[in-house]
Amino acid sequence: MSINYFKPRDRFDFSNDTLDIGNPISWSRKDFLKHLFKRIFAISEKRIEDFYQRHLNYYLEQHPDDGNEETFFRYLWDLIDRQLNVLLLKDIYDKDHIRNEREIKQLKKFTEVLILHDQWNLHKSTEAAVAAQQLEIHALNQENIQLNAELAEYRQWDGYIDIREGQVLPLLDLFIKMQALETIEGDQLLITHAQNTWAKMISKYFREVDNKNKGQTKEIKIERLRYYLRGIDPQDPIKREHDIPKKHQLYTISRSI
Repeated sequence: MSINYFKPRDRFDFSNDTLDIGNPISWSRKDFLKHLFKRIFAISEKRIEDFYQRHLNYYLEQHPDDGNEETFFRYLWDLIDRQLNVLLLKDIYDKDHIRNEREIKQLKKFTEVLILHDQWNLHKSTEAAVAAQQLEIHALNQENIQLNAELAEYRQWDGYIDIREGQVLPLLDLFIKMQALETIEGDQLLITHAQNTWAKMISKYFREVDNKNKGQTKEIKIERLRYYLRGIDPQDPIKREHDIPKKHQLYTISRSI
């Protein structure tokens, strides 16, 4: 029984930092295991070593003739290993998922401390190795869940702007006309001497609907755009070497004030 290995809390011991097991007044010894894990999950990482030494000493005092550290270690290791496996097998959509993750993390810290005391290499047994692999798989699954969540959020802000088929040149014409816009003070609103920037922006962020391919979209070739962006006239940002045909100059831009 667990009570033979771990020191019960003294009656009326109301200390906040106790490492002993149980409540300070009255509690059923049949629930000792539940109280044991309640204490294990509550103590800080820096006190795990103190916990181990305190209960090891108690066990040895209670069993002066037949007690030894290996027996105590094996018992504690098996308890933690079993509980860890129980938690790892729980569904990630369990209503207590957050608490389960917190307890898994705490038990992992316990096993790391216990391994330092494992003179008998019990943690290298087949069962322990499987448990370690399960823990690693669990960690990878959690990482995958997090990455998928981040990807889903990212995709909400990432994507293409689709334009109707045949509207590439009207769109480019609008971008060219935007270069002639001025602020209220009469300064150029959009400042760039790299005309290729406009071509790259449209080619990268816009797609043209392909009516011949069941409404799928197709890439807008950058060379097609560059043809109409060459030879800008510094005195007239709209004028350039190759004008967009009049039939594609469908839209105008006007300032509201």
